[in-house]
Order: sequence, then C-alpha cells, then structure tokens
Amino acid sequence: MTSLPLPCSAAPAEVADALAYALWYDGSRRVHHIDDVMARITAERLIRHLEQAGFVLMRAPPAPTMACSTSS
Repeated sequence: MTSLPLPCSAAPAEVADALAYALWYDGSRRVHHIDDVMARITAERLIRHLEQAGFVLMRAPPAPTMACSTSS
C-alpha cells in the first residue's frame, strides 16, 4: 500500500487568491456583479478572521501526473 503525501500548510496569500478567484468566477465563467477590489478585500478579511480564530489552512499536495509512454 502506498502512502499518500501529507498536506502542507497553505500560505495566507495562496488562500486569499483562491477565495478571490472563487468570488470572481463561477466555474470558468466570469462573474461581473462583484468588483475585483471588493473580492480581494473580502478574501483578505476572511483569511485574517480564520487565522485569528485558530484555523490552520492546509493544501493538498499536487496530484501525480501520468507520464506518456511512447512505444515503437
């Protein structure tokens, strides 16, 4: 049995970027009812609150990629 790599802690800026992206986009479609600046402010305030509340944010390791093999 292979063990999965453990998640590592996520930098607050990474989480803020992910939250802001979620506010800007719905899937791959751009959401136009939220201002970019407001999305960034909201994301940063959420991160600050989570840190103050003692939450630890983790990021899963990247998924392994399958190497393409070419056979002759």
